[in-house]
Amino acid sequence: MKATKYDDGTITYPGHPVGPDGGEPIEEIDLSEFTAEVVTWTTSTATPLGVRAPNHLAIVEFEVEGQPVRAIGQCTEPVEIGQTVRPVYVDELREPGAGIREPESQEWDGYRFEPV
Repeated sequence: MKATKYDDGTITYPGHPVGPDGGEPIEEIDLSEFTAEVVTWTTSTATPLGVRAPNHLAIVEFEVEGQPVRAIGQCTEPVEIGQTVRPVYVDELREPGAGIREPESQEWDGYRFEPV
């Protein structure tokens, strides 16, 4: 779960070739080493093929080098606003055989947020 720091000091997740103010990327920061606070959340009960239902999702905010860095992702269980979570790696965020794309054409792993 890599964020990008730019030469002007800004940090974004996900990273981009150019920072929000035109800065050049200079460093990657692994957000999986940090905890975050839930800003807001929702639960989807009508999920796409291959995605578990219900699917709990949250926007979380990390504090990295004194800056807020937000991310959105699935949660391991229901969460509440203000709750502290940590990213946990999972092999499959959805079922590779479901859907219309060839499973080999995509990456299926990633991170979910787990309450601390």
